[in-house]
Order: sequence, then structure tokens, then C-alpha cells
Amino acid sequence: MLKIVLPVDGSEASGRAVEEFVNRLDWYRETPEIHLLNVRMPLTGNVSMFVNKDEIGDYYREEGLRSLQQARDYLEKKGITYRHHIVAGEIVPMILQFAEEIQCDQIVIGPRGLGAIKGLLLGSVASKLIQLSTVPVLLLK
Repeated sequence: MLKIVLPVDGSEASGRAVEEFVNRLDWYRETPEIHLLNVRMPLTGNVSMFVNKDEIGDYYREEGLRSLQQARDYLEKKGITYRHHIVAGEIVPMILQFAEEIQCDQIVIGPRGLGAIKGLLLGSVASKLIQLSTVPVLLLK
């Protein structure tokens, strides 16, 4: 079975990418195994001196679930089975590490435009994934 990773950050662009992916499910011979992935940026500084590890983990889970909610609601409304995952770390390396761990076949992400020429530029995450990924990356607007 094909395994697809959809990195989701709760933004409008990532929500659109999930919707566009669902609209293109007929591109695949079989229904793929869908993995929604939210990457939380690690808390910086001496946070661990004031907050215990469990509370930090709870914070990542709560914020991750909030960022995944729109995509989860959409997939559930469409009756599409998925798994969701929340990890903490640098965004691109964590997406690539997760994709490798589950031996995914494709990463699907929304490009993020900048400024007045947003249709021409890719966001830094999408751009880095294209450069560094060993599996195909599908960009959906």
C-alpha cells in the first residue's frame, strides 16, 4: 500500500493542499495510507528548568492537535481514513526523518508564496523538501 505524508501546519495553504490531495485521490491505483504530520518547533532556552518534560510533551500535543484539526475534520467529513502524528524538531529534517521511518512513497505539501509574487516563489519548507527528499514531493496549491 502506498504511504503518503501530508505535513500540516494549520495554515490556509496546508488546508488547501489536503483538500486538493483528496480531489486527486483517483490518481492513485489504490487508496493510499495517509499520514498527517505536524512538526512543532522545539521550545528554546531554559524551558526545561521551569517546566517538566511531561508538560512540554502535553503542550506539543495540544498545539499539534490544534494545527491538525482542520485537516482531520475535512478527512473525516469525506470518510477518508488517516493517521495523525505530532513530532518536535526542525521542520524539514523531521518531515524527512518521519517519511524515512514509515517508508513513505510520497510527500504532499502546499507551496507557500511570499509577497506580491507569491505565485512564483515556493516557501522555504517546500523548497528544502524538494531539494533534500529522496521520495517524490507533490506540491499542491
